[in-house]
Amino acid sequence: MDGDPWTARGHFAAAYGQAERGGDPHMLARAALGLGGLWAQEQRTVADAAATRTRQRAALSRLDPRSVLALRLRIRLTAEQAYRTGDSGPILAQVAEARVVGDPVAKVEALTLAHYCTMGPGHGPLRLELAQELIGEASGTGRPGDLLVGLLLHTVDLFLDAHPHAARSLAELRELLASHEHKAVRAVVEVIEVMLDIRAGRLAAAGAQAETWAERGAMAAGVNARAWYGGQLGTIRWFQGRIAELLPMLSDLVDSPTLSETDYSTYASLALAAASAGDRPLATSMLARLRGRGLAALPEAASWLLTMYCVAETAWLLGDAAVAAEAAVLLAPYVRLPVIAGHGITCLGSVHHSLGMAALTTGDADGATGHLRAAVHDNTSLGHRPAAALSRARLAQALALPGRSQDLAAAEAELVVAAKEAAELHMPPPPGIERGTVRLRDDTGGAPGRGTTVVCRRRGKRWDVELSGRVAAVDHCVGLEYLAVLMANPGQEMPAAELAAGHGGQGPAGSATPAQPLLDEAAKRQYKQRLAELQDQADQADLADEPDRAAELRGERDWLIGELASATGLGGRARRFADNDERARIAVGKAIRRALDRVADSDPVLGAELRAHVRTGVRCCYLGPRAEHTGGRP
Repeated sequence: MDGDPWTARGHFAAAYGQAERGGDPHMLARAALGLGGLWAQEQRTVADAAATRTRQRAALSRLDPRSVLALRLRIRLTAEQAYRTGDSGPILAQVAEARVVGDPVAKVEALTLAHYCTMGPGHGPLRLELAQELIGEASGTGRPGDLLVGLLLHTVDLFLDAHPHAARSLAELRELLASHEHKAVRAVVEVIEVMLDIRAGRLAAAGAQAETWAERGAMAAGVNARAWYGGQLGTIRWFQGRIAELLPMLSDLVDSPTLSETDYSTYASLALAAASAGDRPLATSMLARLRGRGLAALPEAASWLLTMYCVAETAWLLGDAAVAAEAAVLLAPYVRLPVIAGHGITCLGSVHHSLGMAALTTGDADGATGHLRAAVHDNTSLGHRPAAALSRARLAQALALPGRSQDLAAAEAELVVAAKEAAELHMPPPPGIERGTVRLRDDTGGAPGRGTTVVCRRRGKRWDVELSGRVAAVDHCVGLEYLAVLMANPGQEMPAAELAAGHGGQGPAGSATPAQPLLDEAAKRQYKQRLAELQDQADQADLADEPDRAAELRGERDWLIGELASATGLGGRARRFADNDERARIAVGKAIRRALDRVADSDPVLGAELRAHVRTGVRCCYLGPRAEHTGGRP
């Protein structure tokens, strides 16, 4: 009675065996129904699903086909088939039959399963009708959990539709849960709360809450737990600009037998993480797997919008106009919806954003401007601060492209606001902005790429970075040395391992200097100084009652401690990269992002301009004008 179908399944399995031995057809049927669980396709492996179907069919064969128990088993078997095929017609026919029969339990089960089988973006109005009818029927079953499930599905529908009363419905559901426990419903409520933290820009808190849920609440989510946590963590890392860090996790998850048959989002997420990390072959391979029979062949199920979001972003990173155009055609009917996965598991903002990215990729500057401006509006309406900041940065890129909508002054203004929003959220621009073409005006009204030079000048422990009359004076860090090398060789891809090993010279990438340690003595002193600063800032954040800020600062401090530990070997001797591409990718990427943060702290516009042209990964590249460098290692 506490809504824990995963624990109950073990009891139903024992009851099935007992009924089979005792020859009790009614007990056998009830046990077979219990094996199905609350939702559809809770048995994800081929063997488990086949065994459960066999038991349910065996139980059905022993019943009077006119009985309510037989109807309930047919509803269950039909729902399992409908979920796998994506054809909702048969399960909706079972709903109609249940209405005619009039048994409240049969009606509630049919409505619940029909709702689960229609989670695609094209079924919003139908789902809302099913959920409202379910709430009305729940009072007649004598099972308190039915009302909770109905309210949950109604709440989910409102979120999926971006309805302004979604939060109000969630509050009502929380109140009811306080008096009637239901573990499966509570598990979904808790993941929705993580999604709302992501929307609010509390990314560090959302990550901590997702981790807690994964440890404590995963049992109630059963086979869905791993995919739910992966979706939440992927969203958080995307907006933190750290999606590439999840390559190992996503590579392991993508072929997990616990994933739903209709879920293709892990392939798309892996493609995006790979593209962000500079692993073009893997990203291209994942896109090819998704496009086996064309993107239109993918089932429009609960994770479809998430899949298409990742496809559009990956196409942008790879410069694949064909994929972008294909995705845009499919997304167009759902332009007013938010990209929400499953029952509110995670949210990436407005579909307008994905359509804007597709337009950017295909070179449709005017279309990109229109969609991205709408995305900023819709994401602001959703209260999705990270998505609004990202859409605004991409809007700046669209406004700077040639076309009727070109407005360099507006592009600069949007980019300044986006940089400010990202800074407030402790959110660097996510991967994907690197391919941007924003060119802020220089003193003559032209674009930096037209005869303009970036100057990187080192003066002892300080660097001056100049562009278009702007100057950022920042403290030295190793990431600035990497930036200076990249900017001295615009358009050239340089291996991260080569940068870390001490690539020098302003000529072609083949003129590498001998390898050097991960951290020289000066760098180690800087790390230790930064550790002290972070501890002091975290303590101040605690005193100011800013727990999210304190958690993020301590997270950075823990990472720095790990870097220092990994950079020294036996006897404290400095380790070298030794051609470890993955390790170099992570360390160089973080060093460059810290350097860009320092430039942005000094001059947000200049920082945003450089961020828009730097790509990190296994291979790094700067896509802006050539830099003049004086002083220092480069």
